[in-house]
Amino acid sequence: MKSALQSIPEDLPAQVSLTLAEDIGDGDITAALLDKAAIAAGKTITREDTVLCGRPWVDEVYRQLDPTLLPDWRCREGDSVAAGSVLYTIQGNVRALLTAERSALNFLQLLCGIAKRSRELAHSVAHTECRLLDTRKTLPGLRGAQKYAVRIGGCHNHRMGLYDAFLIKENHIRASGGIAQAIGRARQMRPGKPVEIEVGDPDQLNEAIAAGADVALLDNFSRDQISQAVARTGGRCKLEASGGIDERALVKIAETGVNYISLGILTKHCRAADLSFLLD
Repeated sequence: MKSALQSIPEDLPAQVSLTLAEDIGDGDITAALLDKAAIAAGKTITREDTVLCGRPWVDEVYRQLDPTLLPDWRCREGDSVAAGSVLYTIQGNVRALLTAERSALNFLQLLCGIAKRSRELAHSVAHTECRLLDTRKTLPGLRGAQKYAVRIGGCHNHRMGLYDAFLIKENHIRASGGIAQAIGRARQMRPGKPVEIEVGDPDQLNEAIAAGADVALLDNFSRDQISQAVARTGGRCKLEASGGIDERALVKIAETGVNYISLGILTKHCRAADLSFLLD
């Protein structure tokens, strides 16, 4: 199995390139006020407890702007770091340092925030066998980065997009003519691809199991209904709970024995970490 650090998104350089182009345009006119030959040193600190996540994006920002700018990281990716900690120091051309500042911090503060939240929620259900999954509710263009941060924090990824697994929902079932028909067609079209199907009641769950679904999605089931589904399934099919699950309900649902809980809040309701870059 690959580690999270080995699973850096392939589109990372493109993400950084678009970010720099968006910010710099035809030139940083404020940085141009400074002596173009001046050298400076600086550091990025965190003003709150967080989880370090986003080193590859920061490194790429500096690499694309000026390959001589090399952050000296004081923490490892995935480390829990205390408020006031120095995340990295750096030295080089002052214009380049200040031009890179916002793009580097934007990536770092977003990904640290997601990793911290993911770690908190993962710890809350660590006494169970339940895995917490993210969703496709991500910022446009940053799905790979956000899902990477979820992994760094200790939660898990659901499908990356519409191409790598089947997730057959109510409208797909209706248009296909039923649960068995939808699952059968999926198996014919893409053998080997995971097949998950949404169910709304015990009868549909039985149909999904009989048709050979890999995972049944229990959408907006109550905790008691999830417990009953776990007992009824008896391990014949993986079960995923989803829909309206907040922090208050999360632990109790995980304790039902359900295999997965998917949470849009991991990436949709993320709060950026409070970081600052300071010149020495």
